[in-house]
Amino acid sequence: MLYRNFAARSALRALSSSNASVARSSLSNQIFKAQMTSSARNAIRPSAPSFALAAHKPVTTALVRFSSSSAQGKDEDDIDVMAGMRSEAKIIGETFSLSHVPKEALYLGLAGVVPYVATSLQTVYLSYEINRAASLGDGLIFSGQSAELMLHMLEPIQVGYGAVILSFLGAIHWGLEWAGYGGKFGYRRYAAGVIAPAVAWPTLLFPVEYALISQFLAFTFLYYNDARAAAAGRAPHWYGMYRFVLTFVVGASIVATLIGREQIQQTLVSEHSIKDKINALIFLQKKEKEEADARRRGEIEETD
Repeated sequence: MLYRNFAARSALRALSSSNASVARSSLSNQIFKAQMTSSARNAIRPSAPSFALAAHKPVTTALVRFSSSSAQGKDEDDIDVMAGMRSEAKIIGETFSLSHVPKEALYLGLAGVVPYVATSLQTVYLSYEINRAASLGDGLIFSGQSAELMLHMLEPIQVGYGAVILSFLGAIHWGLEWAGYGGKFGYRRYAAGVIAPAVAWPTLLFPVEYALISQFLAFTFLYYNDARAAAAGRAPHWYGMYRFVLTFVVGASIVATLIGREQIQQTLVSEHSIKDKINALIFLQKKEKEEADARRRGEIEETD
């Protein structure tokens, strides 16, 4: 009986102890799970901003890198453009440089184009005065008739000076031949000196527009010939560029004169053309011959 009671008590103790251990284990498991859950939550919560920062950081870094690279590329492009412009300006300056031209020839050559520039500017201004007088009744400084008279006085000056300069440019080749510059070329070099005045002086008989156009073509042809002579060694190496600059100024002056005269073509009273002058000369000779014949007949009648 005692044994049974002791066995029953032992079983109850064991059962109670097992229940307690199970309870303790379940409680400990719940506490551990709670700790794990809280730790997991604590671990997740601070990592969320870092994840967002990590997600946004590559985009921000890419934008910064792109902006810096684009700004750097723009600066490099600007530097390249400026360097290219400076290089091109340097090439242009070296191409049109007149540093090798003797100072005396440069100064006298530039002074030689002053009459062309002056007559051209005066022609443009007088054309303006004539147009103003035709539309408003009076010019700004000069009257229409005064401006027209002054314009007709400028015409033979510009055309005659062009003929002189063309003859001078042709004579340079005679001097080069006499000096034997680059060798002896004989008639080939002398021809340039003969053709220039032969073309220049007959332009004095042309109407002004035709005379200026003919001289423009003559200046262009002589420049081409002089540039070839300089390239072939028949003239100084600087002579080609020297002639180009002076010919450009003269050509621009002639073009400006032609444009100015074109503006007054309808209002300008033209001078007598070469045909009119020849007809007037023939008429005058015929009239003088008739008068001479009349006097001779009168003398014969008086003697009879």
